[in-house]
Parts: sequence; structure tokens; C-alpha cells
Amino acid sequence: MNLTIATPLALFVDEADVRHVRAEDETGAFGLLPGHADFLTELAISVVTWRHETGAEHHVAVRGGMLSVRDGAMIEIATREAVPGDDLGQLETEVLDRFRRQISEEQSARTDAHRLYLAAIQQIITALHPNSSGISGQKLGLGSLPGEDA
Repeated sequence: MNLTIATPLALFVDEADVRHVRAEDETGAFGLLPGHADFLTELAISVVTWRHETGAEHHVAVRGGMLSVRDGAMIEIATREAVPGDDLGQLETEVLDRFRRQISEEQSARTDAHRLYLAAIQQIITALHPNSSGISGQKLGLGSLPGEDA
């Protein structure tokens, strides 16, 4: 089988003669052997491991991504970030922890940005209607909002 692992900025793995690939999605770990049926799945933050015909094993930590199998001979992984390494223990602890922290920080930043957006909308409404103590959806022509009496 051929295995390709790429990020938007680099091609990390382009290997031929791969005999086995182990990856992980939200349902758990799974293995791929030559002749596998066509397959598409979203990967979890995990370590992808593959073995060559010679028995040499390699690893790369991936920050999620998509894995596809085509024609039982081509495995392609597209991921946001990849870190290759021979030390499986280090990849599983340090790198995966860093990926998880980054995801958490990104989610927190999105939440903060959403709160700022809502606060800005409230300020605009207040500026447009300075004499109103509270603007209802009906006053704005939106109909009844949740929690408002019709």
C-alpha cells in the first residue's frame, strides 16, 4: 500500500510498501491492511502508526484530519498538523497533550469572540434606542424572542 500524510503546508509521509496502518477515529483504534475496502473517516487527535514490509515501524502524531482508503492500495491522510517521531511514548504524551491544549485554546478564543460580537450587537441596539430600558424582539420587528410574552 502507499501511505501519504499531508498538512496544508507540507508533505510529511509519502511511503510505498506499507503493510499495515493503525489509526484512530471517534469510535476507537482500527487497522488497515492491503485490499481494504474504500473507506473515509475523520481522525481523532492521535498517533498514526504504520509498518513496512521489512517490519520497520514508524509513527506520526496527527491533529485530527481525514483518512481515506482508495482501491485497497492508497491511504491518504490530510491533517492540520503532523509531528513525526520514533519515540511513541513522547508522541502520545507531549505532542498529543499539546494538540489537545491548542484545540481547547481555540475553542475558548471562539467563545470569547462570540461574546464580544454579542456585546457589540447589544451596544448598537442600545445606541439606536437610547430611551428604551429593554428592547424586545417585537420592538425590533423580530417577533417574539424566547422568554418574551407575545
